[in-house]
Amino acid sequence: MSNRVVEGRMVTPKRLAELVEGEAPLEAESIEDAEIDCPECGENVISVGYMPSVTEFVTAYKCQECSWSDTDR
Repeated sequence: MSNRVVEGRMVTPKRLAELVEGEAPLEAESIEDAEIDCPECGENVISVGYMPSVTEFVTAYKCQECSWSDTDR
């Protein structure tokens, strides 16, 4: 699993998913570069795939510098 710096803190894939979702996921994949720029500040956006429940898979997008985040829901 790859850890990344988000808003000045090192986060794991599960912690990144928790920042976006609001609660801890069951599982999370590795963090990847989303290859898009943040619509709020223009900085780098990363993504993580995770399972918030046993029947759902979500991809979350999070800016590394500001509080912007989104999901593919």
